[in-house]
Amino acid sequence: MIAALTFVISGCGSAKTTTSEAKSYTPTLEVTAVVKDDIATLNMTTDLKISKEHYDQQKVQGEGHIHISIDQGEKIVVTDKQYVTEHLNKGTHEVKVSLHNNDHTPYNVSKTISVEVK
Repeated sequence: MIAALTFVISGCGSAKTTTSEAKSYTPTLEVTAVVKDDIATLNMTTDLKISKEHYDQQKVQGEGHIHISIDQGEKIVVTDKQYVTEHLNKGTHEVKVSLHNNDHTPYNVSKTISVEVK
């Protein structure tokens, strides 16, 4: 009996435990632009919930905002899926769009497009 009990107890100690990591969420992103004169309207298509009400607050998976940089300039924070930029100089401009959590940590999802003003 003692030998059987010892076997059962020692068997419990070697039980395998499994842990499952929480799946990380990677949002989708597509960016298009419509240019008229010196105005470019950027349209962002994403499955990320753009959250004005939680901007600059705690990270919530699947929620966040957009950062835009034109010609590697200062970031512009956007809480809408459309952004209009005016008074662009003639020529080609590089527009980088990236997705961020409410707390500004990146989702590591970005797209860079060229916009030409004639």
